[in-house]
Amino acid sequence: MIDDEVVVDAHVHAPHLSTLRPAWLEWADKFSGPHPWRDAYDEHGKVIPERLDALLEAEGVDRALLFCEYSPRATGIQPIEDNLPIVAYNPVRFRLVASVNPHLHYPIAAELERQLDLGAVALKLHPVHGAFSPADKELYAAFRLCAERGIPVILHSGTSSFPGARTSFGDPALLSDVVEDLPDVNFVFAHGGRGWWYDTAAFLALAKPNVWLDLAGLPPKKLPTYYARFDLRRLAEKCIFGTDWPGVPGAARNVAALQELGLPSDIVRAVLSANAAKIFPGLGV
Repeated sequence: MIDDEVVVDAHVHAPHLSTLRPAWLEWADKFSGPHPWRDAYDEHGKVIPERLDALLEAEGVDRALLFCEYSPRATGIQPIEDNLPIVAYNPVRFRLVASVNPHLHYPIAAELERQLDLGAVALKLHPVHGAFSPADKELYAAFRLCAERGIPVILHSGTSSFPGARTSFGDPALLSDVVEDLPDVNFVFAHGGRGWWYDTAAFLALAKPNVWLDLAGLPPKKLPTYYARFDLRRLAEKCIFGTDWPGVPGAARNVAALQELGLPSDIVRAVLSANAAKIFPGLGV
């Protein structure tokens, strides 16, 4: 907790370093600033669950959603199985997030079901790193499974600087038909349309009850600039806190910056935990 507020970090990467492309490590070191994220790892680049748990405890994070990723052309393959020991160490703080890539997984619903049965509370798709359209017809089988299970879908929404990424697939407008076709599925636009799609992401979030924005990778103090054409108080009602750990100088620092925006306390609470509790099952907050 931070200032008596429960904090849900809905966007955390804690992969084994041996599974990563060099550009990922450069990104983490550059954007983590003074945050000692490497303290969570041993000398072989493997996550030590108790160290990661202690780091997030010190940052005031009560719940953390752990991402896996299957993007060999951009960042590498970080299998969901690598996150199982972290969740086993502290199943209260940590939750699994599934991920699939239509270029690698077939039938896609079978792989998603396998990961959900491991305990995943959401599906994360990374069309930019995987080089596929988020509206690909093969993904509909996964979306329908999410509807059956009451599981939200998180999608990278915006640009990426990693070699091999295909930024065109980060356009949130590509999801405009999908969110209409699947009104019972909550869709979370990770990074909120970062780059030149802030307006598109914000418009969809305000127009559609099943569209949300996560703030991972966005410095909170810049939110009024990024979303200058919108009422930030109203938009924040559809926002979910996330850091993109370890590429952030600590969750506590971002929470403080969010609190300095002058938003009402109930809206800050919604961003930090209440909105996440609405769409991610079993958070217990």
